[in-house]
Amino acid sequence: MHTTTLVRTSPGTTRQDYTGRMVKVALLASFNMDMVMRAERRPLAGETLQAEFATFLGGKGFNQAVAARRLGAEVAVAGRVGDDEFGRRFLDALDREGIGREAVEVDAEHGTGVASIIVEPDGSNSILQAPQANRRVTPESIGRHPSLFEGAAVAMLQLETSMPGAIAFARRARAAGCRTLLNPAPAAPVPDELLALTDVLVPNELEAQALTGLAGGGTDAAFAMADALRRRGAETVIITLGERGAVAVDGATRVHVPAFEVRAIDTVGAGDAFCAALAVRLGEGAELAAAVRSACAAGAVASTRAGAEPSMPSRAEIEALAARGVPA
Repeated sequence: MHTTTLVRTSPGTTRQDYTGRMVKVALLASFNMDMVMRAERRPLAGETLQAEFATFLGGKGFNQAVAARRLGAEVAVAGRVGDDEFGRRFLDALDREGIGREAVEVDAEHGTGVASIIVEPDGSNSILQAPQANRRVTPESIGRHPSLFEGAAVAMLQLETSMPGAIAFARRARAAGCRTLLNPAPAAPVPDELLALTDVLVPNELEAQALTGLAGGGTDAAFAMADALRRRGAETVIITLGERGAVAVDGATRVHVPAFEVRAIDTVGAGDAFCAALAVRLGEGAELAAAVRSACAAGAVASTRAGAEPSMPSRAEIEALAARGVPA
């Protein structure tokens, strides 16, 4: 029988028991230059509003790679950038962060991915994305870099590249003995073949609804969606619920972890920080509830800063927030 655990910690009473053992994380990375407009609200059809503008390095896979590295993991990525200024900035950033990029290829025909983002005062966002070179990741390009998975405990992927590339990545990761973690974002149909190759599935509430056809709107509904996704093949399912925290279900445990209270100014990248912290902690051997709690702290810290890559937290920041606990 499954057990239900509500994880709450009084402020100042608990510290994460990190093992201190460095793990390797392999990632199928996506690269998008984020062009961010901070506005009072989204414009209506035909309306022009003024806003503040900034550019940030982003893309779910890139964000997750940076976050995993800042949390102490050894990180190696595969992916594709354009032969342009944006692509060179990403390659320089990977080098600066100490992330292995031997499996990142440069596309001479297609530009680096871009995203146009509107951020409102409460931190919520709307995104338009042009994947460009990201969609050129193929099974053949994954196969050219078998050393990507050597020594990796966890392999992470999302849906910002190509589905054939994602399936090939997951299949090779499994063959190499990696635990696979799929963040099915942006929301899109996920074939059963990919779910069958997924050990840990991490959708948000809207993505879980799209994958299951079930209604959201509460913890019980989230658990029902997690159960449905496990029946489709994923061993462990974690559904993020924003300010309501996250639920996680595996073969033995059903866990609800409340969110940490922070002043959010930009939620872009918060889900990526969550996924990276989850992957690192699971790779270190943490129990599911502890790993999800660390992930909630990572997502909360990321939401307190503007931009994707700049907001990815350090381990010290996550530990500091986790030590404060979650208000009852």
